[in-house]
Amino acid sequence: MEQIDAKAAVEKARGRGAYPHVVSGGTADKMSTVDAIAAELSFPDWFGRNLDALYDCLTDLSWLPVGEHVLIWVGSDRLKQADPKAYLAIRSVLSDAQRALAPGGGRNDSRRLTVVLADS
Repeated sequence: MEQIDAKAAVEKARGRGAYPHVVSGGTADKMSTVDAIAAELSFPDWFGRNLDALYDCLTDLSWLPVGEHVLIWVGSDRLKQADPKAYLAIRSVLSDAQRALAPGGGRNDSRRLTVVLADS
């Protein structure tokens, strides 16, 4: 996961034809962060609001258009400072999902997930 300016991350994603999804790091707790990711990626109603369900939805994305989806997590340091354990858990899920949807990652889908940690 790379870390760059949020606006630059959006422009970079659009420049390569990807769909940017910006999640504000204004949340300092695990559930608010999970909910923000779910809202930004329009998770289905069956989303279970836990880390296993987060992974399942991130590695599915069948309700989104075909192509690359770039999840830009802005200000993730806020959660990292407030709850380091929750930050590491969410970051681990994001990283695992990104690997799963990468070419040769085990999920054969026409959608890819790229995760970017961005500064505010």
